[in-house]
Amino acid sequence: MQPKQQTTLATRRRCRVTKDVAKIFCHIKMHGKQPVSPSCLPSGLATFTPFALKSLGQKVFCSVQEADYEIASYALREECIGILGLDSDFIIYDSAPYLSVTKLHMDTLTTVKYDRQKLCQKLELSLPQLPLLACILGNDVVSEEQMKHIRNTAIETYRKGNPASNPQDGHMVLAVSHYLKSMWSGVEEELDLSPLNLSAADKEVLKMGICFYSLPGQKTFQSNDSHTFLPAFKKYVSPEVLESCRETHITAEGFMVYGVLCEGVLECSNSLEDEDDKELLPQAVVYKPCRRRMYGLLLQDSGNDDELPVIKEWFVYPGNPLKQPDLVQPATVSLKCSQHNLDLLWFGSGPEVSSLRLHSFFFIFDCQELSELHGDIEDSLLATVCVVTYMVLQVPALSLEDVDAYLCQAVCLRLKSSQELQQIELPVLSSRAVQLGCLYVRGLGHLLGANCASGSPLVCEAFMPWQSFDGRLFHSKYLLSHSNTERLVLVDNNASSLSLFDTLRQKIIEVCESKSRVLQSRPKPCQLANRSPNEQRPSWGRFGHQPTGWRGRGEMRRRGWTKRGESERGHYYHHRHDRPGHFSPQSSPYPSDGDQQSGFPPHQSRSRPHPRRGRYQMAPRWPPAPGN
Repeated sequence: MQPKQQTTLATRRRCRVTKDVAKIFCHIKMHGKQPVSPSCLPSGLATFTPFALKSLGQKVFCSVQEADYEIASYALREECIGILGLDSDFIIYDSAPYLSVTKLHMDTLTTVKYDRQKLCQKLELSLPQLPLLACILGNDVVSEEQMKHIRNTAIETYRKGNPASNPQDGHMVLAVSHYLKSMWSGVEEELDLSPLNLSAADKEVLKMGICFYSLPGQKTFQSNDSHTFLPAFKKYVSPEVLESCRETHITAEGFMVYGVLCEGVLECSNSLEDEDDKELLPQAVVYKPCRRRMYGLLLQDSGNDDELPVIKEWFVYPGNPLKQPDLVQPATVSLKCSQHNLDLLWFGSGPEVSSLRLHSFFFIFDCQELSELHGDIEDSLLATVCVVTYMVLQVPALSLEDVDAYLCQAVCLRLKSSQELQQIELPVLSSRAVQLGCLYVRGLGHLLGANCASGSPLVCEAFMPWQSFDGRLFHSKYLLSHSNTERLVLVDNNASSLSLFDTLRQKIIEVCESKSRVLQSRPKPCQLANRSPNEQRPSWGRFGHQPTGWRGRGEMRRRGWTKRGESERGHYYHHRHDRPGHFSPQSSPYPSDGDQQSGFPPHQSRSRPHPRRGRYQMAPRWPPAPGN
């Protein structure tokens, strides 16, 4: 099916979510904690959920058509007991029964079943008229505006017999159904749309909308098949590439590439971005240069000199009304090789092809200097370094404290269990840290797309958020980093982690300096909008949290904490070295000679994550609100 333009319903939904996101950030800046019931899903959830399910052994299928259509078709074909969802379209399809997810009781596994037959009896319509009803009310094919004149006529007719009716109270459905009943008194096998007095264009759109609800094997209008696979850019790539692209998309093994090659369109829904923060750019703008290079790599075949087509981008970001797509021109690709077409990248073999794939991957993110780290560190850490380096080069507002927060949480995450992550306490939430977390996760999604476009030089698992990011851990490290905390404390007083952290940090600084970007220290203490400066300081311990009931330094000493000399900058350390995660005077805070020479901690420390840590920590996720 050819991709549709953004529908009125989709635009309204995304604009509504944009307002919800603004309310979330307003609440965080006013109160320093999350709303009781955040009304926005974590950024990147749709991107990474299929990969998480696949790794758990579940079968996952990604749609190449409208998702509702494919779900209804699958349920009909597989004779499923029902479709559990939140979309009224499922009661229009002649498929498995529609079950309400909002009415689902997890303790009893009972819910509400919607009956198509009883709905038709209530509305006094026939089953074939349900798709027509849905189209006139507005759906993903027929916009509300296109059929507004029919609804207005239906309301006027309905009010003559029901003067007290109000379209806002649900009477619109009754009004349209009564109007349709008056137009077609019998049960027609094929609906004749001539009584509606539509223009030729509106009649064709209405037919397409009705065909949208016709599943395979079901009777519909005699019209062009709207569910045919028609690649958008078949002249720029080989049929083998298109077929491989489609297969990897359906089996949830790829990302971004299908939308570019087979549809010429790329979409991205809402992100957790503060529209009032003018320093941090929206992720759609930040990662646009790397998307342009990816488009060029996918479409610029070495034997095709034609001008490359533009890609239509429907990205939600502050200030974008979504009335028209952003038209993005692919960048020119200049790799150091004689041939770099997709057939070679995707299907070729040998060491030269492997090197070309890796070079193409780093080219998309404009960080070829990081290729020397490949093989020396874990791929997930390499992904972190790539994203952070790219963000620093694209966002002037990012500081050395931000880089430290990204790196130390990625280094420390490997040694944390799920229980330890859950027990992290935050004295306050920073709206800026929330947006930076979102920006990082969106970057992982772009890395995944770059990897797929380059022939997968790295395993997809390296780009999964649970490998290198945890929202709560990042938030704690962000607050510490912007409070002038020592690097050793940032990495939980772990000597091996400090050595790795310093090496990655220095590499990012070197790459940025080579591109005339100087990282500067700009601490940004978290401030709340509704508090005076004297009330801004949270009760923040040096190790990420302060236990409740503490009253000054005397209380700290009574609980086993003592102050070190001036060389330690007045930091407090705990006597008892049986407390995990805290500095013990018996252990050296400095790396061994071998670590200093290699620049990396021992291989065992780098490659063995904590055995108890859960595999999936989708982020940025909401930490528990302080005081709740």
